[in-house]
Amino acid sequence: MVVMVKAEVVVVVEVWGTMVEGEEMTVVGVVKMMMAGWVLVGQRSKLRSRSPERVGKGRPGLHESIGDPYLNTDAGTMSPFEHGEVFVLDDGGEVDLDLGNYERFLDIKLTRDNNITTGKIYQYVIDKERRGDYLGKTVQVVPHITDAIQEWIERAAMIPVDGKEGPADVCVIELGGTIGDIESMPFIEALGQFSYRVGEGNFCLIHVSLVPVLSVVGEQKTKPTQHSVRGLRSMGLMPNILACRSATDKNIITLYDVSNIWHVPLLLKDQKAHEAILKVLDLSCASEPELGEWTTRAKLCDSLHQPVRIAMVGKYTGLSDSYLSVLKALLHASVACCRKLVIDWVLSSDLEEATAKENPDAYKAAWKLLKGADGVLVPGGFGDRGVQGKIMAAKYARENRIPYLGICLGMQIAVIEFARSVLGLQDANSTEFDPNTQSPCVIFMPEGSKTHMGGTMRLGSRRTYFHVTDCKAAKLYGNKSFIDERHRHRYEVNPDMVVQLEDAGLAFVGKDDSGRRMEIIELDNHPYYVGVQFHPEFKSRPEKPSALFLGLIAAAGGQLDAFLKKKVVTRAISMSNGNSTMKSRQYGNGDKTSNWSSLGANAIYTNGNGVHC
Repeated sequence: MVVMVKAEVVVVVEVWGTMVEGEEMTVVGVVKMMMAGWVLVGQRSKLRSRSPERVGKGRPGLHESIGDPYLNTDAGTMSPFEHGEVFVLDDGGEVDLDLGNYERFLDIKLTRDNNITTGKIYQYVIDKERRGDYLGKTVQVVPHITDAIQEWIERAAMIPVDGKEGPADVCVIELGGTIGDIESMPFIEALGQFSYRVGEGNFCLIHVSLVPVLSVVGEQKTKPTQHSVRGLRSMGLMPNILACRSATDKNIITLYDVSNIWHVPLLLKDQKAHEAILKVLDLSCASEPELGEWTTRAKLCDSLHQPVRIAMVGKYTGLSDSYLSVLKALLHASVACCRKLVIDWVLSSDLEEATAKENPDAYKAAWKLLKGADGVLVPGGFGDRGVQGKIMAAKYARENRIPYLGICLGMQIAVIEFARSVLGLQDANSTEFDPNTQSPCVIFMPEGSKTHMGGTMRLGSRRTYFHVTDCKAAKLYGNKSFIDERHRHRYEVNPDMVVQLEDAGLAFVGKDDSGRRMEIIELDNHPYYVGVQFHPEFKSRPEKPSALFLGLIAAAGGQLDAFLKKKVVTRAISMSNGNSTMKSRQYGNGDKTSNWSSLGANAIYTNGNGVHC
């Protein structure tokens, strides 16, 4: 991470590194305290996703950027199985899911320039060379690439991200990758130069490493950290602080597994981690942080026991990071509804008839999970694999009056299913899956590109106008006349079929400013059947759950009428001292527990990532 504070440059660099192949690292956190409040700027959970969190109100303006060593220009063309979800920003930037974590927890709005990749840096330098900006010089990694990295960091730091005028008070830049990776070398060299340029007292390096514990003898092994620190020092960077798991030392910040992620700042406060940062940066703070609201949220998450089960029907269920923002949005909504979130991962292809013949056990298990869920969610995606299973899930939810939320592709398949089942158009389909269909319910957008993949979709924040005010979606959004949500799609509902679909009972309650691009669908005679072309999960925040996710969870828990009538009843929560004694129970597809009462009130139901957070 790189931290900049107004007139002078103050840098906190977080470097990831371990020499142990296949080991998972955990960021245990860095706290940067300012006069106006506290900010926890870096923390990586056990879920392999960096989850930085904001502590306290009245904080200084905070700015986030991530330096990723991969050669892709952005994350838009990466496989979700390899790199997790693609997070979309307001300006249409397709970025790493880590940047989404920063946006979510710090409640800021970042730009595409906050995502610094090797591909962007090299393209930037090559473009300058082609324009003749280097005046005939031989362009090299040092100094031209390293200078470009430093220039980009300082330029990005000046972009307002918190809605206030002027640059942010703090800019955090995370250096991804692993110490020893060849692709990280230009970034490490650039930061070494940067630290020398800004001088001692303005640069703090936090090295994140792993101290594994041998399960047989319970002994901690510091060799991986020793090797990674030696490698870092050989590259010209000396860590000021080590952030390790399972170690104790005056210069080491240590955390352990907690029942939910909200306890992490409380642990850092108890360990006085902020004092170590302040000492390195020659800073001081006159006040203690206000963590009352934060503590309440942490304890609330521990106290939830009444489950709400959501079937997540998708094609990337083998890696939960593929739907990270969806999971977080569901969690935010479930906490607001005082329900313990339970995710049933349903591989969409397992719901199809082909699977019934090839793997009947997987077919039965998938349908058992779907039929046992309180709500169904079909997230976005691309490609035709598993589409028929998603259509069957939408049909089951529609016919059995199960709360349903379809996002992007999830909305499109709901339209296709409705056309097939209600209108009787058996060949209804999307031209993405069947270019020759005679009933194209979903078509390729006119302005899209079929030759270039990266950045050619309808991306970023777009405005949706409500054309029906007396609908659940409009009420959940507070009866606003329009909303702004983020998009990422190439296909859309065929406007020529809208009248036919609406006459049959499918209401298109939200449209774009032209009135020809369908944004929100809803069934009036259903407890909750909503589909949206945009991705509401990207703007969900812990303290401000997404309206449509809140609607799904409330409907699944039998609370929707109360929410719509503004008569939500909140139950009293008994508070503990923060030390959780709750047991964690993890399961995946095929290991579903149907008897909740047999597990007891203190069981934590997880989404397969290992810990409820």
